[in-house]
Amino acid sequence: MTSDSSLLEVQRVTYAMQGRTLLAPVSLQLNAGDFLLLTGPSGSGKSTLLKILASLLAPTAGQIRFKNRDIATIKAELYRQQVSYCFQTPQLFGETVYDNLALPWQIRQQKPPREALMASLESVHLDAEMLDKPVEQLSGGEKQRVGLLRNLQFLPKVLLLDEVTSALDEENKTLVQQLIQQRVQEQQLAVVWISHDPDEIQHAEKVLRLTAPERGESHESA
Repeated sequence: MTSDSSLLEVQRVTYAMQGRTLLAPVSLQLNAGDFLLLTGPSGSGKSTLLKILASLLAPTAGQIRFKNRDIATIKAELYRQQVSYCFQTPQLFGETVYDNLALPWQIRQQKPPREALMASLESVHLDAEMLDKPVEQLSGGEKQRVGLLRNLQFLPKVLLLDEVTSALDEENKTLVQQLIQQRVQEQQLAVVWISHDPDEIQHAEKVLRLTAPERGESHESA
């Protein structure tokens, strides 16, 4: 049964391409404030599921509802402001870090506050002066943090994270985890986070484990 805090409902969603099943049937309900870790072996469809939830792919079968509305009936640009997907390897735009952090403001026809953008960089241990740094000069870990900050300029209702700490050292990985957990607790942000980290999985309150399609369906455990 749907609760008042329900954001996303996924009902037996599958995905196939050229006759090959890439995602076995998945069902889940995501509520405000949920932090769900998504795990499973390579080929089980973790990234495929996130792209479907982000409306970047259309499921072969099944239905996804956002706030009790079929997402197929919601304009993509409006839906993606509420359900935001952060890639493992961020697709950075323009020439500089500023171009990327300013983009969410510009889409909303608002002036990007330069000091706030610099403060956001410092919140993930990046130098504020990096704001004008060319994106081609960023390391993999710096790109991951800039990509995440771009998604957090305006908080969505649901944040989809595809191994966004994979290029970070342990200190910065912990920093990003704490930042996301803070948003979950303070803003009732709902998060789906792909992870292979045994420690993260062990301590997660909600875990969805996917299995390879030929081995059966996914199941959820707490």
